[in-house]
Amino acid sequence: MVSTTPETSTDALLARVARLEVALSAERAAREASEALATKLGKDVEILRASHERLRQELEMLRHRIFVAKAERIDSKQLELEFASKLAALDELARQIPLPPAGADAPPASSSPAGNGGGADAAKKPTGRRDLRGLKLPEIRIEITDPVLEKLVEEGKAARVDFEESCKLGWQRGGQRKVIIARAKYKTLDDDPMFETAAVPAELLPRALAAPSMLAHVVHEKFGRGLPQYRIEAGFRRDGVPIDRGTMSRWLEELGGAVGATIVEAARREAMATAFCISTDATGIAIQPERTSEKKRQACRRGHFFVQIADRDHVFFEYTPKETSAAVAEMFAGFKGYVQADAKSVFDILFRPAPADVEDPGGGATEVGCLAHARRKFWEAAMATKSPVAREALYRIRRLYDREATWRDKPPDEIARLRNHWSRPELDAFFAWAVVEHEAVRGQRGWLRTAFGYVLRQKEALMRFLDDGRLNIDNTASERELRQIAVGRKAWLFVGSDDHASSAASLLSLIASARLHRLDPEEYLRDVFRVLPHWPKDRHLELAPKYWLATRARLDPRQLAAEFGPLEIPEPIAPPAEQKPATD
Repeated sequence: MVSTTPETSTDALLARVARLEVALSAERAAREASEALATKLGKDVEILRASHERLRQELEMLRHRIFVAKAERIDSKQLELEFASKLAALDELARQIPLPPAGADAPPASSSPAGNGGGADAAKKPTGRRDLRGLKLPEIRIEITDPVLEKLVEEGKAARVDFEESCKLGWQRGGQRKVIIARAKYKTLDDDPMFETAAVPAELLPRALAAPSMLAHVVHEKFGRGLPQYRIEAGFRRDGVPIDRGTMSRWLEELGGAVGATIVEAARREAMATAFCISTDATGIAIQPERTSEKKRQACRRGHFFVQIADRDHVFFEYTPKETSAAVAEMFAGFKGYVQADAKSVFDILFRPAPADVEDPGGGATEVGCLAHARRKFWEAAMATKSPVAREALYRIRRLYDREATWRDKPPDEIARLRNHWSRPELDAFFAWAVVEHEAVRGQRGWLRTAFGYVLRQKEALMRFLDDGRLNIDNTASERELRQIAVGRKAWLFVGSDDHASSAASLLSLIASARLHRLDPEEYLRDVFRVLPHWPKDRHLELAPKYWLATRARLDPRQLAAEFGPLEIPEPIAPPAEQKPATD
């Protein structure tokens, strides 16, 4: 039997205690690591939950944008299921079809001359000027005479022997018209007779097949009603009128360039010199890429249409390849009044102090904000988050709009007085409330923080409309004008080039300005295309929609009604604004 001494027993106990302490330390370290991991995982879970909530809000916002105004939209999920079942059925059917025997002939190729290459039997494209005299259309005959030779006819020194006729296409309510231009031929009655023909009447597009009325109809169909040119072409084809889309494209480009360099430019100079407030906004447009020698497919590039509404006088559309501050500064060069826009950064250059050592720096305008943009952000927050705070903001803003509706038709001075008495205290209370609510959500990402951040950053601009009764509470007028681009964009798909886009902007400007002054756009364009070739170069402002009714009243109605022929130009009522010297 082995005996143990007290020392041996103590050493064993100490060793065992040491081992237990090591195990306990390891257990504590493991527990601390587990707690740290659990803490980290808990934070990750919170982050995931926050991300999930943001995605849920964005999904809810998208669902409202898609389905609230379009409740009858087809269920795409059901379509995907149906597509999958149809695809499986087609695959099964393809497996049941036997393969063709080796050497079997391939399906015959199309022999249509419209196919690629055309072939030797392809129809030759006709050349020369198209003969419109065979068209079965109602005729309008315009006889062009020469005043000098007519006087010789009256004196018995000459005789009218015939007419030299040419044909163009016109348009009247009800359909196309065939316009016969008959230029009188004369023969002198002396020993050495001479033959003369009345001069060709002045035209805006001298070589075009279309009369001013047809040109105005094509412009209005394309830019006033948003129809693509292939639909206009198809309509003409059904009526037996040979106008293809390529021809119409050339007409539109030349017409836009002509009115843009004359009427639109004169109106723009007046607006920049005299306008009190210009409202502006922008939207994108696809521009067809230029063709290269490699003949590779290229994606359309993005251009931009800006709209400018100068008081109740003019509406301008401006195309720019890039939406930059430099482009905005060039559009507003020299303007020092009020500019109403959203908070997009490209407009900031207009509101910076103008440097004294730079000629025409493009700054110095006064910013007016848009309360509709602020309201829209709170609406998105209310739809996505169901927040009562967002709904309260909508209620506060709606009260301001309700008050605006009650004094909309009053004089500007009275509107300013009422705004300062009623609206200013409510706006001050709104912004004081917004500061408190913004502090509560400052550390949270989401729609509500974005909405409060927008209104607090734009406070001074959003309250600017209180300064003058002529200012609007929002910029929705510009957005309404841009709908003309948005509607057409769905049908046009793209614009052919930068030059075509600039021409389109000029034509859109005349159509929008005509509607602003309650003119029929097509009738106005027809009259302008008729008058412009005869009009003095220093009086183009008289042809702008703002002044057209006064100008038209001084024209001979019979001469104006004729598609071609002489036109007597009346004296100006007053020196046009475009000739006034610039003042500081």
